[in-house]
Amino acid sequence: MKNINEPLTISSAELSTVQLHRWNWQGFSIRYQTEGDSGPAIVLIHGFGASLGHWRKNISALATVGRVFAIDLIGFGGSDKPTPGVFKAGEQVEYTFETWGEQIADFCREVVGEPAFLIGNSIGCIAAMQSAVDHPDWVRAVALLNCSLRLLHDRRRATQPWFKRMGTPILQQVLKKRAIGRAFFRQVAQPKTVRKILLQAYAHPEAVTDELIDILMAPAKDKGAADVFLAFTGYSQGPLPEDLLEVLPCPALILWGSADPWEPISLGQEFAKYACVEQFIALEGLGHCPQDESPEIVNPILQKWILDHAIADTNP
Repeated sequence: MKNINEPLTISSAELSTVQLHRWNWQGFSIRYQTEGDSGPAIVLIHGFGASLGHWRKNISALATVGRVFAIDLIGFGGSDKPTPGVFKAGEQVEYTFETWGEQIADFCREVVGEPAFLIGNSIGCIAAMQSAVDHPDWVRAVALLNCSLRLLHDRRRATQPWFKRMGTPILQQVLKKRAIGRAFFRQVAQPKTVRKILLQAYAHPEAVTDELIDILMAPAKDKGAADVFLAFTGYSQGPLPEDLLEVLPCPALILWGSADPWEPISLGQEFAKYACVEQFIALEGLGHCPQDESPEIVNPILQKWILDHAIADTNP
């Protein structure tokens, strides 16, 4: 395990001038970055297989309106990657949204020190909402960027074509075999493969840079990375986004890249009907990770959203 009190400098791939910090959560070392000295607290939550480096184009912009914290969820980025299993402090965790939701709330309580605006991308949106539902006192509002629809969820699969309904469970069972699963991970965790995947997800290919590939590849070399990957690919339970939106105790802003091939905007637009959703903004021509693909579009929207809420909260 890493030294939990050790500030460290991020690798050259993740901007070598940025200083990172560590927080001890349940006996595990969690990596985070912070910028900004005043204003409301803002916590950035990455998606599956990503890390806080995926917010490198947003952190400084958002720090002009608040105190920004970007965190690596346990199992990802520079945070510890313990063995999947029933929770044992410092040894193993269950990779579920309940776990990540608790991590985020504890981070707000112990590190941030106040309720925060949570901004997530992909599965980071589900983790943010889970945290708000389970720990409402620590979340002011949530912004969801291309929220994961969880199309592999058991309940969601019932609406899929027959070959997906049948094929996905079979593949999940095959990947549970340790040797096969790890071999599959080694094939996926290759720069060429990662680049090909990103070129599908990003509508603007020029945004898929060598720097981005390096950011996503570096944690894949860590001990335990393969087991985390396989644990989540086999996770077909837990909440669907609509389950959480139905009971979300705080306001929500939804941004959605219209060219996202993984999470179709036509399905995402259904979320606008929930009472907690203040606004649904379609980002024309953008893909699954709009904060990285076009920060010049996303950052001003998030800045205004935070400032509007901060003003409203001080002038009820």
